[in-house]
Amino acid sequence: MASSYSTDLKLELMVTGENSGTWGDKTNTNLNLVQQAIAGYEAINVASADVTLAMTNATLSNARNMVLSLTGTLAGTRVVNVPDGIEKTYIVADNTTRSGNTLTIKTVSGTGVAIPEGKTVLVYADGTNVQDVFFMKDLVEDTTPQLGGNLDTNSHNIIIDDDHHITDENNNEQLTFQTTASAVNNAQLTNAATGNAPEIAAIGGDTNVDLNVNPKGLGRVVLGAGAIQQTTEKATVSATAASGTVNFDAITQAVLYYTSNASGNWTLNIRGDGSNSLNNIMDTGESLTVVHLVTMTTAYYNSAVQVDGSGVTPEWQGGSAPDGGNSNSVDIYTYTVIKTGDATFKVFAAQTQFA
Repeated sequence: MASSYSTDLKLELMVTGENSGTWGDKTNTNLNLVQQAIAGYEAINVASADVTLAMTNATLSNARNMVLSLTGTLAGTRVVNVPDGIEKTYIVADNTTRSGNTLTIKTVSGTGVAIPEGKTVLVYADGTNVQDVFFMKDLVEDTTPQLGGNLDTNSHNIIIDDDHHITDENNNEQLTFQTTASAVNNAQLTNAATGNAPEIAAIGGDTNVDLNVNPKGLGRVVLGAGAIQQTTEKATVSATAASGTVNFDAITQAVLYYTSNASGNWTLNIRGDGSNSLNNIMDTGESLTVVHLVTMTTAYYNSAVQVDGSGVTPEWQGGSAPDGGNSNSVDIYTYTVIKTGDATFKVFAAQTQFA
C-alpha cells in the first residue's frame, strides 16, 4: 500500500513495510515539515498582486509556515489566500506600505480577516474560512467591543476627547463632554446614602467656583417641587436717564437700575430681548416679575406700560395708576407679568419711593 498524506500539514503517512531504506529520510522530511508548521517564518511580497499560498505534500511550502510577514508597497487592494480544506493557525504581520489599500487573508473559496494596518494578528483557518482570534486584538481594532462584566478603572481615569459622548443602548448621545485648555475647575457628582441627597458640585483650583446650568436657545431650567436656597438675580446698573421708551430685556436681567436722573416721563416696554419677544420665551400660565429702579430729581413717572411693544393696562397697587413720581428719591417699579394666552398678558404693578 502506498503512503498517504495528512489533511492539514501534508505529512507523509507511511505504511508498515513500505519505503525500506528510506524511512529515515522521509521521517526527517516530516520533522522538518512539522518544524515549519510550528516555527516557520516567511516574508510574502504582496505589492503587485494577490498571493495564493501552497501546501504541497511532503514538501516545504509557504502555506505551512507559522509566521507570515506580508511586505511591499500595495498597488491596490490585496488578498492572501490559504488553501481550502486545511486547518491551521497563523501569525500574520502587516509590514506593507498600504497607500490607502486594504489587506485580507482568507481561504481560496471562503471568507477571511481584514488585517489592521501595521498590526500583527493571530488567525486560524478552519478548513472553510479564516477566522480572527478576537482576544488577541488591540481594543482600538475592535469597533464594537462589549464587556462581559463591570468596568473597573482600578484607580485610573477615563479620558474622553473634546465634544465626545457617553451614549445610550440605542447609540443616542446621553452625555457630551467639552474640554477647556488648562482647565482648573470642574463638576463633581456624588451619590448619597439613605436619607441624604446626591450632589452636583463645582470644585477646582479657584477659591470660589460658580456652577452654570445653560439651557439651549430659549429653553429653560425646570426644577421639580422643593425649596430653592441661596439664589441671586441678575441686575443691570446703568448710568442712564429714564425717558421716552425704556426696553426692559427680561432675558438679560431681573432688575434694571438707572442711576442718572430721569429726564421725562417714560414708557416701559417689557420684552425678551432685542431678538426674542416675551411671548416666545413664556408659556401660557407662567409669570415673571421684573423691577425697574429710577433715580429722580424731578418727579417724573412711568406713564405707560407695554409688552412686546403693545400697550397693556396694569392693575396698580392701591387701585390707581400713578400720576407722578417722587422728587429727590429712587422710585422702584415692580411688574408681575402673567401670560394668560398667546400674546395676551396681565400685568400687576407697584410704585414705591426710596429716599
